[in-house]
Amino acid sequence: MKILANCLWKLKPAPPEKISQNFPYPPLISRLLHNRGIETAEEAELFLSSDRRLNHNPFLFPDMEKAVSRIYIALLTGEKIVVYGDFDADGLTATAVLTTGIARLGGNVIPYIPHRVTEGYGLKISALEKHRTEGVSLIISTDCGITAIPEIKRANKIGLDVIVTDHHTPLDELPPAYAIINPKVPGETYPFKELAGVGVAYKLIQALYRNLGREDETRDLLDLVAIGTIADIVPILNENRYLVKEGIKLLNAEPRPGIIEMAQLSRLHLGEIEPESISWIMAPRLNAAGRLEHALAGYKLLTATTISDSQELALWLENKNTERQQLTVHFVEKARARLDTQFLPALLIFIDAECPQGISGLVAGRLSDEYYRPSIVIKTNADSATGSCRSIPDFNIIQALSRFAHLFSHFGGHAQAAGFTLPIENLDAFVQGISAYAEETLSGVELKPFIDIDIDTDLSELCPATLRELERLAPFGEANPKPVFLSRGLNITDYRSMGSNNEHLKLRIKHKGRFWDGVAFRQAKELNGFLQSPVDIVYNLELDKWCGTDTLRLKIIDMSPAGTKI
Repeated sequence: MKILANCLWKLKPAPPEKISQNFPYPPLISRLLHNRGIETAEEAELFLSSDRRLNHNPFLFPDMEKAVSRIYIALLTGEKIVVYGDFDADGLTATAVLTTGIARLGGNVIPYIPHRVTEGYGLKISALEKHRTEGVSLIISTDCGITAIPEIKRANKIGLDVIVTDHHTPLDELPPAYAIINPKVPGETYPFKELAGVGVAYKLIQALYRNLGREDETRDLLDLVAIGTIADIVPILNENRYLVKEGIKLLNAEPRPGIIEMAQLSRLHLGEIEPESISWIMAPRLNAAGRLEHALAGYKLLTATTISDSQELALWLENKNTERQQLTVHFVEKARARLDTQFLPALLIFIDAECPQGISGLVAGRLSDEYYRPSIVIKTNADSATGSCRSIPDFNIIQALSRFAHLFSHFGGHAQAAGFTLPIENLDAFVQGISAYAEETLSGVELKPFIDIDIDTDLSELCPATLRELERLAPFGEANPKPVFLSRGLNITDYRSMGSNNEHLKLRIKHKGRFWDGVAFRQAKELNGFLQSPVDIVYNLELDKWCGTDTLRLKIIDMSPAGTKI
């Protein structure tokens, strides 16, 4: 996060004394557990253990037995099966989980990942018809399909059975699929609703193998589950904690050939992979394939069985990721140039015929982060317009889009991220309508970014043992972020720039006669005003493992002149 002059700091209140007394843990851990909504000793123990008790029975999905039976029939009769995936990291890992799991049981299974630009997201009638002419009789969708009502109706007519595995929000009408495995379907009895697409896919494979008494054979797929779950920014709570925890262990202990090659090119240290390694290194590279060309290269890297098969794929993805970074910077700057920052609307809309469809979501995300407003980036051509949306907690973007469903050819997504396609003649009506809706909905809302701070502490009270305590809350991610600290009255005695564009900073911080190292990413331009006087700093604690030594340092999130915020 960049340092922002108008960023609000919100210090979470200390837990009531009775709750603290319920927890048999140090005060720091008790407070952090309370901040994450945990109030009983039983909840706390399960959260910290994150063991197999969170690995729910896959047959708690009402349609799971039906889906498993249909796949067994396909396996026994040699039917041709297509796993129809998506082009992002969640979709790629989900596709890899399903194809690998089914192939090991002897299934005749083929992956199909649509092209982002020429086909777009989700099931398409033309692709389904092509599969049918090629002898396919069973389609298993993953990370898509829950809104594909006309497509699945057509599939039924031409003799295709479709099993939908998805985690996106359904419409009022469900598709007439053979079976639907989606925790967000109304009336669904599965106990955890926030699985990623790859998590839902894994539950199907787990069920297939459980009935055969071979469930333990699915554990080597958990590395893929961890990658897709972290990449899709779903809450790292409940079952996702178990899946990610076990998957991270596997990534470090037995990395796949493709992961080994990706790590070598990106300077990622094998054996030290954590959720941030996935968020900042692995996921962007896997996503880069589908953003700029075809995502199949990412799938092939994940499923490669030898280093030689992985080398060329990993290098290609590395180059595509560099290209993706450059394009994102260019179009973010172009979008910024069109904004009147003195009179920002409640909803930012950037329309551009040249912005690659594959990076429009990244541009929207940057704009939303920087200006703390829902943002839509729309690529236009002669016949249609395709938009990517990113939002803020105060504005549910999929609900907003639903009000204009009659204007779209396709749309879907979540509360904070969504996408759509519409005929070009509907674009003006959509822009005017959703802009007015946003102004009305966000009227009276303070549109300023904020940072939730866990603890206000004296810097001198922190030590390496503190970090060891904090690691008990891992794995970190969405809904379980790394603990955020505030320390006041610190002095920056020195700093130097880092990175290819000198946009990062390494800081030397002094407090009560002791020196600390700090690092501030993408904040070089913002630091100048903070060198002459004491500052208050908001940060995470982390271990700097540079040159083989472990040193505690501050990963700076934000800072302000001492006493100017809270």
